[in-house]
Amino acid sequence: MTIDVQLHTDGRVGRIVLDRPRALNSLTHGMLLAVREALDAWAADDAVAAVVLTGAGERGLCAGADIRALHDDAKLGGAGSRAFFRDEYLLNHLISRYPKPYVAVMDGITMGGGVGLSAHGSVRVVTERSTVAMPETRIGLVPDVGGSHLLAHAPGELGTHLALTAASMSAGDALLCGFADHFVPSAALAGLTTAADPVAAVHAATAPAPESELAAQRPWIDTCYAADTVEEIIERLRDSGVPEAKEAAEQILAKSPTALKVTLAALRRARRHTTLAETLNQEYRVSCTALTTPDLVEGIRAQVVDKDRNPHWSPATLPEVSDADVARFFAPLGPDELGC
Repeated sequence: MTIDVQLHTDGRVGRIVLDRPRALNSLTHGMLLAVREALDAWAADDAVAAVVLTGAGERGLCAGADIRALHDDAKLGGAGSRAFFRDEYLLNHLISRYPKPYVAVMDGITMGGGVGLSAHGSVRVVTERSTVAMPETRIGLVPDVGGSHLLAHAPGELGTHLALTAASMSAGDALLCGFADHFVPSAALAGLTTAADPVAAVHAATAPAPESELAAQRPWIDTCYAADTVEEIIERLRDSGVPEAKEAAEQILAKSPTALKVTLAALRRARRHTTLAETLNQEYRVSCTALTTPDLVEGIRAQVVDKDRNPHWSPATLPEVSDADVARFFAPLGPDELGC
């Protein structure tokens, strides 16, 4: 159960170290189950006062799920992926309501499933090396692991911009968008991750955060992404006269048309949700439905398997994706609901 993840106690601190550094600590189902078992045990153990999450290696906390495995399973019907999503989202929910301080160190690359394990924690740390993203539209998927909740509640339309373009956030951006709480210089991490009281250590090491590049772009982002459809968003971006906006339009158009439309609908719906659980339940419906579409397998093929970066989406254009096509991603799953 502990393969690819180190789980141990150090004094009164439970420590989780994601340990697949050659794969940028990408998550397997076994890793999720091992983390869940440890967190359940530590929650009930009075000898454990706090939990700290880090990643092995020098590159980052976690690049997300093992999407090559997702690709292979989806081609076989997706049963394993549905089980993976279920356990992953239930773990994300547990982290969001964990009864003890949960310190997540988002140093380096933290994407997708890595965000799910960190950005719902009670003490979320970024460094000058942090790159935080929900890049699911690159592979024909929709932001999940509670990411659509975070994106939907980011200031203005920043979350919509990040979701549709799959753009990355710097430390300053992550703090602005509600994905992190504290900026700690990477040079101070060694003391933080070995401290007997990690929460106090975080507060002691917190430094002024770098400026957010996204903050200065709020005017055109908020105006363009307030549109009701992806097509109108692209039109506004192209007509804005802002070079960065035109570049964003081209980035969006490279993504799966279906994933784009479902992503926009998911974020708009998530804004009306009052709890993370509601959004996770929605994400489970969306992700399970995505497993039945051609774009997920094709997107992963183009990005990770063949690496030709030339996906052939189906449907190929935004106008071909109907409202009915989008609506089916949100249809109830009956007895198979997540039930978060």
